[in-house]
Amino acid sequence: QVQLVESGGGLVQPGGSLRLSCAASGTIFDLDPMGWYRQAAGKQRELVASITSHGSTNYADFVKGRFIISRDSAKNTVYLQMNSLKPEDTAVYYCNAYLGYSGYWGQGTQVTVSS
Repeated sequence: QVQLVESGGGLVQPGGSLRLSCAASGTIFDLDPMGWYRQAAGKQRELVASITSHGSTNYADFVKGRFIISRDSAKNTVYLQMNSLKPEDTAVYYCNAYLGYSGYWGQGTQVTVSS
């Protein structure tokens, strides 16, 4: 079993920044990949960014150049640095991780971008 706990969401003005964290616990050896998804009200959940155990990253087009995903294997934590935030980034952000073919989700953290 894998437990994922997100933190770092909140309210921010357009153009601002936030950093999300996702701490993994349990059977966490070889979690690969880890990533962030988001779900806005009335919309489907979508991939934001992912990172493999070797550090390879993948970003959705709508966050390229603004968001950075990183991973601290010693702390079993994945981060999402979000810069130049826009109102359309408002959503619940979910941490995701795979252990073999089994996928796990965190409980989500709300990010609201508004003036």
